[in-house]
Amino acid sequence: MEKSKVYFTPEITPQALVRIYRALGAELKGSVAVKISTGEPGGHNFLNPNLIKDLVQELKGTIVECNTAYEGRRNTSMAHWHTMEEHGFTAIAPCDLLDEEGDMALPVEGGKHLRENYVGTHLKEYGSMLMLSHFKGHAMGGFGGALKNMSIGVASARGKVWIHNSAASLSFDDVFTADHDSFLESMADADKAVMDFMGRENIAYINVANNLSVDCDCDAHPHDPEMADIGIFASLDPVALDQACVDAVYNSPDSGKAALIERMESRNGIHTVEAAQALGLGRREYELVALD
Repeated sequence: MEKSKVYFTPEITPQALVRIYRALGAELKGSVAVKISTGEPGGHNFLNPNLIKDLVQELKGTIVECNTAYEGRRNTSMAHWHTMEEHGFTAIAPCDLLDEEGDMALPVEGGKHLRENYVGTHLKEYGSMLMLSHFKGHAMGGFGGALKNMSIGVASARGKVWIHNSAASLSFDDVFTADHDSFLESMADADKAVMDFMGRENIAYINVANNLSVDCDCDAHPHDPEMADIGIFASLDPVALDQACVDAVYNSPDSGKAALIERMESRNGIHTVEAAQALGLGRREYELVALD
C-alpha cells in the first residue's frame, strides 16, 4: 500500500504556508472553514494572524472555532468574539463560532466509545475545511495537532465534555477522573464523525510546529517553549501528519525536546494516533517530502 505523503518545510513564513498548501494539490470547494485555535487570553503561542493571513485569504476562508467547556474568556460567545478581535483574527478574515447557535449530533459509525459527536450547527454551512493546527504539547492529550483540532476543536462546548468523558457523562467535573485512554480513543471517534460528515476529500491538514510549549493554546499561562521551532508539515492524511510531527520532535537534535517528549509520553499521547489508524482514518507510515 502506498504511503501517505507528508510535506515539510523548515521555513515558517506566510509564503511557506501558502507554498506547502499548494503542494498538497487539494481542491477545497464551496465555503472553506479554516479551523484554528484562537488561543486563551494570557497565552501567546497560538498561530499568529500575520502568519496565516495570506493562506486564509487565498482560500477566501472563514476562520472557525467553538466555545470552550472550561471557564475563561472563550466559554461564552460574547467573550470569545472579544478574544478573536483582541488576538487579531477578525482583522484578517471573516470569523465564525460554529456553536454560537447551538450544536447538532453527528453519527459515529464504528466508534469505540462514541455513537454521536456534538459539533456546532454552523458546520453544515461549509463545503470544505482546512485543519490549520498549532502542533505543541497538551496537559491532557499529551500533544495537540490535527487529530485534536478536528475532535475537541470542532466539538461544541458540551461535545468537548462528551469526548473527554467517552460518552459516559456530560458533567464537566467528571473530565478530571475519566478513563484516560478512553478519552484518547474518543478523540479518534470524533475525528471519524467529522471526516465522514465533511467528506475526506474535502479536508486538508497543516500543522505548524513552532512555539513548542508543553502546554496547549487553551492554557492562559503556558510554559515557555524549551526547544526550537521545527517547521510546517502538511498532508491529506491527519494520522500521518500527526505521526510525522511526533517523529520530528523525537528526531530533533535540540536537547530541549526532553520536556515535550516527557509530556507526550506521560499522557500516552500517541494513543490517539494509534486509535485513529485503527478506525481507518489514515496511516502512521508516511513519506516525508521536503519542499526545500
